[in-house]
Amino acid sequence: MQSRVLLAAALISSVVSANPGFAASATVRDGGTVEVAGVAYRLDGIDAPEVDQTCIDNHADAWACGVEARDHLSGLIGSRQVRCEDLGVGTTYKKRHIGICTVEGDSTSLNQLLVRQGFALNFEPYARARFKEDETDAKADRRGLWKGCFVAPQDFRWGKKDGVLLGESCRADKDKEIRAALFPSDLIMPAGCSIKASFAVRARVTGKVGVYHLQGCRSYPALTKPDRWFCSEADAQAAGFRKAYNCRG
Repeated sequence: MQSRVLLAAALISSVVSANPGFAASATVRDGGTVEVAGVAYRLDGIDAPEVDQTCIDNHADAWACGVEARDHLSGLIGSRQVRCEDLGVGTTYKKRHIGICTVEGDSTSLNQLLVRQGFALNFEPYARARFKEDETDAKADRRGLWKGCFVAPQDFRWGKKDGVLLGESCRADKDKEIRAALFPSDLIMPAGCSIKASFAVRARVTGKVGVYHLQGCRSYPALTKPDRWFCSEADAQAAGFRKAYNCRG
């Protein structure tokens, strides 16, 4: 009996090794990134909120849309198997691959589902996938992010506080208040995401957008109002941040 179990395990291992885009389960890193068989895939053709991004709901209250987008993607996957078509290494920051990912039992990709359900935007630069019609329908039906007010995730990542406001609950007479809510001076730390990051002009000399600080860094306590929070060093590096030079290790 034990030999049969070992043989079955070996067969499963060989199948997974032969198909690097396939795994029994996937780890969701954020609203637009999944890790499958040790490879992190940024979903092609979409732009989803970052885990630490804040939006405004249809009641004019701030809500953790980045956390909800991540949880929504987790819900779409559940315990099912995921297969990703690997489109190669990302063009901007090369810590993640680009992929079109599908869940077992669904013919529609996760990429398209997220845009269709309003938890991601169509994002065409360098993308092979196109979901403009899905975005138009989600906006018209006020699904997901579109029921409230938000900035494009790309604008949030770059700290572009004058970016275009999107969504059905944006009010021109409350522009200043809305932007203050979308880019709070005290950005709330998502649960389990303790890495602080700040935008830094000096980091851009080396092609980065800023610096991240671990709890063991001497600079960590002094950074009381970080621009970004990350859950792992891999996430911070994928977003274009480098580690602070005063960090140990």
